[in-house]
Amino acid sequence: MSEDQKKQLESQLWNIANTLRGKMGADEFRDYILGFIFYKYLSEKMHLYANELLAEEDITEFTQLDPATVDGKEMLDAIEEEALQNLGYFLYPAELFHALAQKGSKQTDNFILEDLGKVLKHIENSTQGTNSEEDFEALFEEIDLDSSKLGKTVNQRNELIAKVFTHLDAIDFKLGDADSDVLGDAYEYLIGQFASGAGKKAGEFYTPQQVSSILAKIVTVGKSSLRNVYDPTCGSGSLLLRVAKEVENVGEFCGQEMNPTTYNLARMNMILHDVHYSRFDLRNEDTLEHPAPQHADKRFEAIVANPPFSADWSASTIHEADERFSDYGKLAPKTKADFAFIQHMIHHLDENGTMACVLPHGVLFRGAAEGVIRKYLIAERNYLDAVIGLPANLFFGVGIPVCILVLKKNREEHADNVLFIDASSNEHFEKVGSKNQLRPDDIANIIDTYTQREAKDKWSYLAPLSEIEDNDYNLNIPRYVDTFEEEEPVDLDAVSEELKALEGEMEATNATIASFCQELNIKAPF
Repeated sequence: MSEDQKKQLESQLWNIANTLRGKMGADEFRDYILGFIFYKYLSEKMHLYANELLAEEDITEFTQLDPATVDGKEMLDAIEEEALQNLGYFLYPAELFHALAQKGSKQTDNFILEDLGKVLKHIENSTQGTNSEEDFEALFEEIDLDSSKLGKTVNQRNELIAKVFTHLDAIDFKLGDADSDVLGDAYEYLIGQFASGAGKKAGEFYTPQQVSSILAKIVTVGKSSLRNVYDPTCGSGSLLLRVAKEVENVGEFCGQEMNPTTYNLARMNMILHDVHYSRFDLRNEDTLEHPAPQHADKRFEAIVANPPFSADWSASTIHEADERFSDYGKLAPKTKADFAFIQHMIHHLDENGTMACVLPHGVLFRGAAEGVIRKYLIAERNYLDAVIGLPANLFFGVGIPVCILVLKKNREEHADNVLFIDASSNEHFEKVGSKNQLRPDDIANIIDTYTQREAKDKWSYLAPLSEIEDNDYNLNIPRYVDTFEEEEPVDLDAVSEELKALEGEMEATNATIASFCQELNIKAPF
C-alpha cells in the first residue's frame, strides 16, 4: 500500500470516529471506535484463517458452514480448536463483523445492539480455560452499548452504531497482505489523534512518536533481535511496539499499566499488530505499589518508559525492605516518584541490557533523597550512560522540557564518562501548530551522537565521572554543555562616529524646523 493509500485509510477511520463523537470527550469515543476497529480486525483475521483451514477440505468459504447441521458443527468445532490454539479466540460465521454490519444496514429487522453485546462477550468467553484467557479477559468492558451518550433511546443508539459499522465494513483492512502493517500504523495514528484532544489525560496512554523513536533506537543499538522488552508504565503499548520496528525480532513484550481502560487498549494494540498472544505479557497493576508477581523474577534486555512525571506514591517505610529500593539508602519523595520508577526499572534490567526513559528535568538536580539516589547510581554503581535534553512542549498536556536518561549495568566500554546531549535549542526542532516536534534529522543527530559517543561544541559533551563528582552529582545539562552564543564584539570607535554623525544630522534638522517656525511667526519647540 502506498503512502497516499495509507493516509487515505487514516483519514477514513478518523472521519468514522468523528461520527461517534457527539457529546463525548476524546477519551470516551476513543474507546468505542478503537474497540469496533479491533472487533472488525478479529473478524477478518478469523475469516481468513478459517478459509485457509477449509481450503484443505475443498471448502472455500467459512460463512457457508451451518452449525445446525452435523457436518457444519463438526467442521466448526475443529476450526474452533485450531483457532483457539493459533489465534487465541473464536468467532462463528454469524458473529463476524460483516454479518452484523449487513444486518444493521437493512431497512427493517436491523437491530444489532443485543447481538453485538453477545458477540463481544463470546469473544472473551471463547478463551476461558485456554492459554489466551488472560489476554482477552474483560477486553471489551469499556464498550457500554447502553450509554445515553450514544443516544437517548435504544433505537437512536442502534442507529448510530449501525451507521459506524456500515462505514467500517466498507473499508478493506488488507489483512491478506503478508507484509502489510497498514492497519497497525492507522491504529497508532488514531491513538495519536485522540491524545491530541485528550489534554493531560493523554499522558496516560501516549508517547509522541518522535520521542518513542529515540528511546527505541537507543535500547536496540548494535542489536538485530531482543530476547525481551519491558515497559513498566506501558499505556497503549505503542512504545513497546515501536521497539519492535527497530529489530528483526522481539521474543517477548512485557508491561504493566495501572489504568484498566488503557490496559485494554494496550492488549488490543498488541493483537492488532499481529503479536501472538503467547509473546506478550501485559498486566493491570500498580507498578510501584503492587508490581506484577508474574514479572518479579524477570530481567529484561531492553526497558523503555515514559512514566507519569513527578507522580505521587506512598513512599511507605515498608518499601525500605523491598529489594528494588533497599540498597539506595533513601526512598523517592512521596510527591515525586520519578526515581522510584528508575529504581524499579534498574531492578528488572538484565546485565547486558539498556534502559531509556523520559523524565522531567528535576531528576537531574533536585537534592535531598533524590540527590542521594542519584549519587548512588553514579558513584556506587556507575549505571548512568547518557543524559539527553529535549525541547519543551513535545507532549500533549505537558509543556515542560524533558530529558532522557540512558542507563546500563555493564558500561565497560565507556565506564569513565557520561555523555550529555542538549537537543533543546530552537534549531533542533520545529513548531507544528501549538506543539514542538523533532524532525527525522533531529532524531538522527541524537542517535548518531549517542552511538559515536562524540563531543561537539554547543551540542554534546563527554563528562568525566570526576567532573560529575566535583559538581556534587548535579546533572543539570548546562553545567556540561555550554550553549551560550557569544555576541559579536562592539566596535566602540565606530559607535562613537555614528553618534557624532547623528548629532550633526539632528542640528541640521533643528535649524530647518526653526526657520519654518520663524516664517510662520510661531515659537520653535526647542
